[in-house]
Amino acid sequence: MSEKTKTKTKTKTKSKPKTETGEISIHTENIFPIIKKWLYSEKEIFLRELVSNAVDAISKLKNIALVEGLKLSDEYAVDIKIDEEKKTLSISDNGLGMTSDEVRKYINQVAFSSAEDFIEKFKGLEDKNEIIGHFGLGFYSTFMVSDLVEIKTLSYQEDAEPADWSCDGTTKYSLGVGKRKDRGTEIVLHLSEDEKEFLNKDRVQEILVKFCNFLPVTIRLDGEQINDSNPLWTQSASELKEEDYREFYRKLYPMSGEPLFWIHLNIDYPFNLKGILYFPRLNNEFDVTKSHIKLFCNQVFVSDNCPELIPEFLTPLQGCLDAPDLPLNVSRSYLQNDPQVRKIREVISSRVAAKVVELAKKGNEEFAPIWNDIHTFVKYGMMREDKFYNKVKDHVIYRSTGEQKYTTLLDYLERAKEKHEGKIYYANDEGTQATYLKLFESQGMEVLIFDSMIDNHFIQFLESKGEETKFERVDSDITENLLEQDKDSKVVDGDNKTRNERIEEVFKSGLDIKGLSIRIETLKDDSVPGMILLNEQSRRFKEMMRNMGQGGDAPEMDMFAEHTLMINTASPVVEKLLALKEAGDEEKAGLLTEQVYDLAMLSHMALTKERMAAFLERSGKLLGLI
Repeated sequence: MSEKTKTKTKTKTKSKPKTETGEISIHTENIFPIIKKWLYSEKEIFLRELVSNAVDAISKLKNIALVEGLKLSDEYAVDIKIDEEKKTLSISDNGLGMTSDEVRKYINQVAFSSAEDFIEKFKGLEDKNEIIGHFGLGFYSTFMVSDLVEIKTLSYQEDAEPADWSCDGTTKYSLGVGKRKDRGTEIVLHLSEDEKEFLNKDRVQEILVKFCNFLPVTIRLDGEQINDSNPLWTQSASELKEEDYREFYRKLYPMSGEPLFWIHLNIDYPFNLKGILYFPRLNNEFDVTKSHIKLFCNQVFVSDNCPELIPEFLTPLQGCLDAPDLPLNVSRSYLQNDPQVRKIREVISSRVAAKVVELAKKGNEEFAPIWNDIHTFVKYGMMREDKFYNKVKDHVIYRSTGEQKYTTLLDYLERAKEKHEGKIYYANDEGTQATYLKLFESQGMEVLIFDSMIDNHFIQFLESKGEETKFERVDSDITENLLEQDKDSKVVDGDNKTRNERIEEVFKSGLDIKGLSIRIETLKDDSVPGMILLNEQSRRFKEMMRNMGQGGDAPEMDMFAEHTLMINTASPVVEKLLALKEAGDEEKAGLLTEQVYDLAMLSHMALTKERMAAFLERSGKLLGLI
C-alpha cells in the first residue's frame, strides 16, 4: 500500500522479538491427525474456508473504513495463485491484515479442551462438513492437504510490522517479522505429495466456481476473474428483465431447458432471506425426491442439498437461497430444529401459492401449459398445508371435456346447477372410459379428467373440504340425465312378464358370473348395448385395499368382485337378442349375451386371459353369422 493511502490510526503496535517459536495452545498434540482423519473425504472445502476468510477480512476493512472515515483507494480482490514448480497454492487478500498479536490470538489458540472430547462430540455425524467451523477449525482445514502452511500478513494499522507465521502440521509454529509491504494476508500452502490435484488449474477453478462463484468480492485465479460478484438475487427485481432471470438460470443449470416460472425473494423481516427460485420443466431424468436448491450464506456456497429449507411438496424447485442468519457450516440437525428454517419454508410456500394465483389470473391459455407440469405438486401441497390450500383453491384448474378445455371447480359447478347440482362427474382414463364419455357428451354433460396418480387421494381430500360436493366417476352410476324417462316396460308376454323383466331374465340365465348384478335401463343414446357400473364408494375402498397390498392374487379383477351390468333397452343389439331368445335360437342368443358382457368389460380392460381367448373365438363365430 502506498504512503498516500497508508491508514492513520491511534492504535500503536508493540515491538516484538524478531522471531519466536512456540506451541499452538491446545491440550493435546493429536489435533492435526484428527482433522485429517475426520475431514479427509471433504478436503476440497479448505479452499472455501480460506477464500471466505479472505472475503471476510476485506468486508471488515470496508466497515472500519466507513466508520473511521478512512480513505482507501484499493480495488478489493482475492487472488489465488498456483506454482506447480514449488508445489504451492496461495490465497491472498488486501483486507485488514493481522498484527503479530492477532496472529497469536486467532491462529495459535485453538479452543479445544481435548481431542478426546472432540471425537466424542462429533463421532456420530454423518455430514463431516459440519465439523469445519466448530472451535475455529476453518483455517486448520488447510492441514488436510498441506505439509507446511505459511501466513504472510500486514495489518492496516499505522506502523504495524509485517508478520510471518508457519507450521508443519504439528503443534509447533514459528512467528517472526515478515517482508510483506502491502496491507492484507497471504496464505501459502505447501501441498502434500498426494494432493497434486490442487496444482491443477481446472480442478481449482471447479472448486472455486462451486463454493465461491457468487462472493461479493472479485476472486481471481492466476489473474483471471472467475466469479460473479453481483449475482441476480442481490439486485432489485424492478431493475431486472425476464431475460436476466433466464440467463441466470442457464448459468446455474447449463444442461436444463427453460424454466416454467420464477420467484424473486428479498426479505429483511422477521429474518434475512434473498434468493431466486425456479420451477423447472420436468423430464424423466429429473429426480423429484432430491433437493435442487443451492444454499448460500452471505454469497458463500454452503450446500446444494438442503431439503429442510423447502416444503416437501416443492422439492422440484431449483435456484438459490441466501440466508445470512444461518451459520456457514450449517448442519442437517440445525436445519431440522431451527425455528427460522420453519419460517423460511412457510415464506416459500406462501410465495409459490401467490405465484400460482398470479399465473392463473393470466387466463387458461397461458396457465394450462404450466399447470400440466406443476399440478401434481400443487395438489400435494393443498393436501399438506391448509394455508397453501386456502390461497390457491379457487384458482386451480382441471381438464374438462367441455368447450373451455380447462375449468375451476366453482365454474364447473355453476354450469352444472340445472343438471346435477353439487355433483362432479369425472373420468380417470379417457381410453377405457371412452364409451361413458361419449354418452355424457351426447347429452351435453361436462366431465372433468382426473388421470394422475395423486388424483384418487385428491378427490377424497376435496370432498372432505366441501361436504355438499360429491365426486362420481362416469362408470359408477347412470345419471338420470342420460336416461329416457318415458320408457315403456308395461307390455307383458304370455308369462305375465314385462319386456324389461324378460331382458333381465335372458342375461341372468346366460351369464353365470359371481358377484354380477343385472340392471335394465333405457338410455337416450342407443349405440351402447351394455355398460359396467361400479359403486363409487365400494370401488374406492377396494382400490385403497389394493394399494395397501390386500388385493389378492388378481388385483386387476378385484374391482369386479361385485359389479353391475346395465343393459340398454334402446339398443338394437338388445332388441335382436330378445328376438333370438323368443325364436328359440338359444346358441346365437347365448353367444350374443356373452358378447355384450365382454364388450362392456373391455371398456375397463378387465378380461382375464381365459375370457379374452373365449371372447376372440366368439367374435369369430358371430362374424361368420353375418
